[in-house]
Amino acid sequence: MMRRNPLILRVIVMMPIMVMLVVPLVADLDVKNVKVSIVDNDRSQLSKQIISDISSSDFFIVSSISDNHSQGIEETEKGNADVLMTIPPNYERNLTNGFSQIDIQANGVNATKGMLGARYVSEAVVNTLKQWHKSAGIMMPDNSLNVIYRFNPTLNYKNYMIPALVVILFIIICGFLPALSLVSEKETGTIEAMNVSPVSKFAFVLSKLVPYWVVAIVVITVGMIIGWLVYGLEPAGSIPIIYFAAILFSLVMSGLGIVIANKSSTMLQSIFVMFAFIIIFQLMGGLFTPIQSMPEWAQIITYAIPPRYFIEIMRSVYLKGTYLSELWLQFSALGGFALLLLILSALTYKKQS
Repeated sequence: MMRRNPLILRVIVMMPIMVMLVVPLVADLDVKNVKVSIVDNDRSQLSKQIISDISSSDFFIVSSISDNHSQGIEETEKGNADVLMTIPPNYERNLTNGFSQIDIQANGVNATKGMLGARYVSEAVVNTLKQWHKSAGIMMPDNSLNVIYRFNPTLNYKNYMIPALVVILFIIICGFLPALSLVSEKETGTIEAMNVSPVSKFAFVLSKLVPYWVVAIVVITVGMIIGWLVYGLEPAGSIPIIYFAAILFSLVMSGLGIVIANKSSTMLQSIFVMFAFIIIFQLMGGLFTPIQSMPEWAQIITYAIPPRYFIEIMRSVYLKGTYLSELWLQFSALGGFALLLLILSALTYKKQS
């Protein structure tokens, strides 16, 4: 198919380069429902007031309150907190002397949410401190806050987008193009010759998929090289984990593409169906819109969206250096989707004898 149709070959070559070079420069997203983990080592009236003001805000969701800094760091590393706020011991007593600071650490995996979330928390704390100092009749020190951005210290939004852009490429290369290839065989009538040949349906379908799997591995390699050379972004974690996730996601999208091709009579039908899935995957997979900012009912639906897990793996390995043992849930989900869709693709493909 790639040799007979030069357009597909051009798409395979040009699309990854354009996506990796252009999209990180133009993509943006909004932020809301910032999850805040609070470590209160002071337990004073002031610290309770700060926590109360943050809890009552529409911008924040207080995910945890503890007096253990290690627990707060763990919440941030797991992605359960976008911002970690640490109130030091004796904060209220030492504040008037200017010797005490609240540390605000932002989860920089999502650069935009980390940056804006930290700023929102800082503003909320400053407003509370202003009211407290005004009621006490004393001046507020300028160094009462210390903001740190974790995992993405520069808060470069490109570092957040680049690992996830591979998902779009895999959806098209491993799902969209194989579906078009199989349906084109139906339209030209060449699939009838395969149906009456001794070639098994497994061998026939596999011959259609293997070239795209190879291309997908080349694409993710090129994507990592472009991210390194152009944007200076290198994976903080293990590269074999990235390839392992890429292989599983290739199987997922290939299975989906075959199912769509088996149920489509024309290329136009398959194109419309695939585009519907692509739109859903982009909007609800966490690529452009943070899943935590979605309504609760939508967040539940995202568990049935395979790209969600691949995006989480890519960002975790790239920005946080997460180990394979910590991503077992995402890998199990991808493996389950791959097995389910490949079984469906085998059941829906009918080879006449």
